[in-house]
Amino acid sequence: MNITPACSVIIPTYNRAALLRRSLEALTAQDIGTDAFEVLVVDDGSDDGTADVMAEFTDRLQVRYFFQPDEGFRVSAARNMGIRHAVSDVTVMVDCGVLLHSGCLRAHLRRHDNEQPAAVIGYVYCFNLSNEDAERMRQTLDFDDVDATIARLRREGRWLDLREEFYARHPGPLRDLPAPWSLYWTCNVSARTSQLRRVGGFDEAFTTWGAEDIDLSYRLHRDGAVFVLDRDAGAIHYPHAKDWSHNSQLAARNRRYVAEKYDTPVTRLLAVEPMISLFEINEILIAGAHDATRTEARA
Repeated sequence: MNITPACSVIIPTYNRAALLRRSLEALTAQDIGTDAFEVLVVDDGSDDGTADVMAEFTDRLQVRYFFQPDEGFRVSAARNMGIRHAVSDVTVMVDCGVLLHSGCLRAHLRRHDNEQPAAVIGYVYCFNLSNEDAERMRQTLDFDDVDATIARLRREGRWLDLREEFYARHPGPLRDLPAPWSLYWTCNVSARTSQLRRVGGFDEAFTTWGAEDIDLSYRLHRDGAVFVLDRDAGAIHYPHAKDWSHNSQLAARNRRYVAEKYDTPVTRLLAVEPMISLFEINEILIAGAHDATRTEARA
């Protein structure tokens, strides 16, 4: 008898075979057991042996592999493919190269027990904008023991989630924030599969890096999702090459697209120049320094 998994884990990837292996290896250690979840690896046109890496785990995970031709940056389309094929009521979205704590999926699932749909934000250690601490991380941290490393980072207060400073300033529930959707970054989040489909999934007009996740989360917010932070849904962002200067330029363009797409007082803040941080959006609204309401009409 086939039993529907409790959650579907979607991992989009492109030419990151080694990082994918690390993400899948961490999933084999989930304390809910590998029979309790499925993994959907969606390949955006890799040519580096990604399919071979995925095949290594077919007897260790309930994993399915989907491939789309390389037609440029199409992470939105890749995630949508995963959402379309997910069989579980809850979808967990994880970036390739993110290593989940053994209790991460359990923590995500417990937040979806309520009748009202939740948009759960997990906690991500070791995320640098420009990978500036990558070498020190590799030299001092044991990425083969995710749980022990997270325990150490938590104990020492090192390389905490990039959003931690904001969380510390605003320790109340995320649902009390005027724009909790701005903190929903798809490196480690979850939502109900039915709601993801109802709001239309990811906008596939995003064909460069950045903002496709907050575009989705803005629609989840307007559709009634309650945003929740769960530090027990912990993960490590394995250090790998990236260029924040280049990425920030792409993100600025995409944020302008989001601002124009919805044209609401809140989303217009995304287009302010010079670009303000996603944290500042909430603080501007909290301070009442912008003519925007906290409760926009639900779509």
